[in-house]
Amino acid sequence: MKTRSVAALAAAGALAAALLAGCSNAATDNPPPSGGTSALPESCSDATPTVGVALPNTVNPYYIAMQKSFQDNGADLGFDVNVAIANDSDSTQLSQVQAFIQQKVCAVVLNGVNSGPAAASVAALNQAGIPVFTVNVTVDPDSLAAQNASIVQYVGADQTAGGTEMGEQAAKDLGADASLVVGIVGDPDQIPTNQRDQGFVEALQKANPNVTVLPTVNSKVDPNVALQVTGDLLQSNPDINVVFADTGPGAVGAIQAIQQSGRGASIKLYAFCAADTALTDFYVACAAQEPAEYAKTALENLKAYLGGESVDETVLQAPKVFLSGQTPGPGEVG
Repeated sequence: MKTRSVAALAAAGALAAALLAGCSNAATDNPPPSGGTSALPESCSDATPTVGVALPNTVNPYYIAMQKSFQDNGADLGFDVNVAIANDSDSTQLSQVQAFIQQKVCAVVLNGVNSGPAAASVAALNQAGIPVFTVNVTVDPDSLAAQNASIVQYVGADQTAGGTEMGEQAAKDLGADASLVVGIVGDPDQIPTNQRDQGFVEALQKANPNVTVLPTVNSKVDPNVALQVTGDLLQSNPDINVVFADTGPGAVGAIQAIQQSGRGASIKLYAFCAADTALTDFYVACAAQEPAEYAKTALENLKAYLGGESVDETVLQAPKVFLSGQTPGPGEVG
C-alpha cells in the first residue's frame, strides 16, 4: 500500500427562506469567544452536551463505519451523540435537522444527502444559532451563498487528489501511447464525486493524449444501480477499455458487471474502494477513504471550537491507495 499526503442547488423553498434572516456569511464571523461559550447554545454548557449527527443512510458501509465512530468517539469526548438517518431523502434530512433544533442540541455534524439541498439544513441551523460542522459531502458553495448560510468546518477526503492518484496510476499501468476509451460510473449530483472524476480524467489526459471519455453514467451510489448502468455502458460501447467508479458501491456494481460481461481481460477498473474487496487482475487500483477518522476529527475539532479555540474551515485527508493483490482493511472504503 502506498500513501501520498495532499493539502486540501439550493433546495429550500419558502420555509427555508424564512429561516435565513441574520445568518452569518462566513464561518469565522461568530466564533465562540476565547475561554467562554456565551455565543453558543445554552445546551453547550450541559455536563454532557448533545450533538446531532445527520447521515444519509446506513446501507453504504461507509456510513456504518462513520456512525460507529461518531458514537464511540462522541462518548469518549463527553458528548451525547444523537444520530439521524435520512434514508437518502433530502426532505427527511431537513426535517431531522429541524428536530435537532427543537431538541436544542449544542451542535450538528452534517453529512448531506446531496450537496445542494443540504444548504437548507445549514441555513436553518444558522438561524437557530447552532454551529454546523460538515463531513464527507461538501455543501454546494453557491447554494450556501444564495441562502447567506455558512458552516464552521468541513472534514473529509481530498477528493480531487484521490481521483488524480487513480488517473496517474492508470496512465502508469496502460502507457502514454495507448488508445483509451474511458467510462465513468459516477454520481453527477454530488460535488465530491465530480471532484474525483475531474482529478481522474485530468491526470489521465495529461499523461496520454489518446483518451476518449464517455458520458458519465449515474450509479446513484447504489451497487444494484451501478451493476445495471455499467452493464449497459459496456454493452453499448464495445471499445471501452477503462472504467472509473467514483464510489465504493459504484465499484461493487462495476466489478460485477465486468465479470458478467466476460471482458475482464480487456477492461481495467480504477475506483474508490469497494469495502472488503480484494483487488484483482482487472480491478487494479482503488483509493480508500477513512470515514471513522473523519468522524473522529470532526468531533475533536468541535470540542476545541466549543472550548473557544479557532479551527480551520477545511480539513482534507489524503486517501490511501491500494493496488492489485491488496485488500483494503476494515473501514477503508470508497
